[in-house]
Amino acid sequence: MCCESKRRFLLLYATQKGQAKAIAEEIWQQAGAHGLEADMHCISEMDKYNLETEKDPVVIVISTTGTGEPPDTARKFVKKIQDKTLPPDHFAHLQYGLLGLGDSEYMFFCNGGKTVDRRLQELGAQHFYDTGLADDCVGLELVVDPWIDGLWLALKEALQLQKEKEGMNNVVDAVSSSLSTAPHAVHELKLSSEIQNLKLEDEGARDSDTLSQKPDGVNLVAPARDTEPSLVRSVPPVSQSALSIPALPPEYIEVEFQDTQGENPHLSSLISEGTTFEVPVTKAVQLTREDAIKTALLLELDVADTAFEYQPGDAFCVISPNNVSEVEELLHILGLSEKGDNFVCVKVKQGTKKKGASRPQHIPERSTLKFILTWCLEIRAIPKKAFLRALVECTSDGGEKRRLQELCSRQGASDYTCFIRDSNVCLLDLLHAFPSCKPSLSLLIEHLPKLQARSYSVSSSNLYQPGRLCFVFNVVEFPASPSRPVSRKGVCTGWLAELVAPLLHSSKNSLDTKGESSSAEKISIFPRPNNAFHLPADPSVPFIMVGPGTGISPFIGFLQHRQKLREQHSDWEFGETWLFFGCRHQDRDYLFKQLQCFLENGTLTHLKVCFSRDSSTAEVAPPKYVQDVLRLCAKEVARVLLKERGYFYICGDKKHMADDVSDAIVDILSMEMEADRLEAMKFLAMLREGKRYLQDVWS
Repeated sequence: MCCESKRRFLLLYATQKGQAKAIAEEIWQQAGAHGLEADMHCISEMDKYNLETEKDPVVIVISTTGTGEPPDTARKFVKKIQDKTLPPDHFAHLQYGLLGLGDSEYMFFCNGGKTVDRRLQELGAQHFYDTGLADDCVGLELVVDPWIDGLWLALKEALQLQKEKEGMNNVVDAVSSSLSTAPHAVHELKLSSEIQNLKLEDEGARDSDTLSQKPDGVNLVAPARDTEPSLVRSVPPVSQSALSIPALPPEYIEVEFQDTQGENPHLSSLISEGTTFEVPVTKAVQLTREDAIKTALLLELDVADTAFEYQPGDAFCVISPNNVSEVEELLHILGLSEKGDNFVCVKVKQGTKKKGASRPQHIPERSTLKFILTWCLEIRAIPKKAFLRALVECTSDGGEKRRLQELCSRQGASDYTCFIRDSNVCLLDLLHAFPSCKPSLSLLIEHLPKLQARSYSVSSSNLYQPGRLCFVFNVVEFPASPSRPVSRKGVCTGWLAELVAPLLHSSKNSLDTKGESSSAEKISIFPRPNNAFHLPADPSVPFIMVGPGTGISPFIGFLQHRQKLREQHSDWEFGETWLFFGCRHQDRDYLFKQLQCFLENGTLTHLKVCFSRDSSTAEVAPPKYVQDVLRLCAKEVARVLLKERGYFYICGDKKHMADDVSDAIVDILSMEMEADRLEAMKFLAMLREGKRYLQDVWS
């Protein structure tokens, strides 16, 4: 073990997309200014630390992935500490503080961190600092920054107590007395925005790990006509404030251009999640009319000649590239247009001050520059404050430099949230807004995260269509805004739409639409099985499906599977099936009108549909949304859930649908159970716990 002095603490991170690692690195960087040294490791590197014998305080930064699981890098660690044979005092010697990262748009907020926190407590470990839970929905920094601010005092007090304890081992009574009267290093996190802002303003100027920046000779006071701030312009008080900005992250990557030729790595080498499969797209159908607000496509993949396996309800990931024109534009701004096809060698910079520096795993040691920008880096990622801080050093114009400093400062936190985070600004937008900013290629590799594969729900059954896998998606559109002057399509959905354009046929609203091609384009995919979102194991159990818009996707697979089971097992008993579907217009975006076929052959018992934007001349207006239709069917829904122990599935938008459906179910349960809302909420929690109320949602 390194860092054996008593000022040492162990710093562990568990990351899925790099957020937790970046925050851990920030803690590591700040530690030195507080007279401390962090012994930092990924939590998966269990050969480099040992919690069973750890004497120093432990700080853990952990994210959450999927439907509330710990990140992949923490799976072995979690499995180890969940061993039921471990005694309740197994970690009685351990002092720790934990920072969990999550997104409250999802049901199991920060569940990765909560799982580890709860288990460490069960095994006797003690908090030396209160757990922080940061929400990516509103901005991680709102909790992360003050949590890190308070960490240093808590660590010093914990280390002091430890020192006193070790120095007085021969006087047990004195030790007991000392510990009973020692101040507890517990610091409650105040989340009131007013108090938090005051605290940041007050503490920002005193932080020894930040630089205080004043508008040195740059007059950024907005003219009277420009009273509103924007991405490139600030107003008082930010424009007139001394700024507390993050310390400059150390450089650690070196890029060498080479004259030699060769081949780029295979895409499978970029994926750590398992086996990838290159499969042809055999069919593409536009399910919506041309005048629909959103364009929905159904794609069919041929997986017959592969070992790819799936169940209805599973998800899978598509490996997609960045937009070609955006890559070309970035090369042009970097002044590297002529070198896109040149091979580059990426390695760690000699003499770097970054602890444990290594080439990012998603960056090949050797490939063309275009390959890196196309397949490896998320060039659409929202820049983190550490990246903005590094971009300051690449900017020559004084006014632009000052504005970038403001956007990464404590004082400019609300501007960062408004003009970068909430506006979905990416690197290209910043480089257009701040034209004197000329970052190096190595800086981009250091700060841009891995280009993530995109996940989609399976919309078919291998029993119904052997060797075929279907999925449905909306082509995502990002309209232009003041911070982002150009409109864009989603990275993956835009690419897929362009890729299959030759195959596309206007919607016949049928899965049997012809559109197969012998010269189909191929895409790379890998499975992402869902542990819970599957049909009930007992076919006699009834279930309810709620899937407006493309949320209907997995339920098509459910119904196809159920239809084949009914055909193959006429002697089985099958429970009733309900489907609640909604869309804007019946004639424009009713995605699967052949649902009527499932109804007619008995696979689907009840089909309830609603259309939110269609006008009606009826005396009583029809329901607009699926939650409204659920309320109209309250008695039947309650019967399925309460009396028949049925299952309830929701798929679709979390913020604008799933929460409203959940509220409707609570109301229904409360009414039919003749109980108050609290009792109904408890019952719903039991359904969730028993895996009978299941969600596949996105924000």
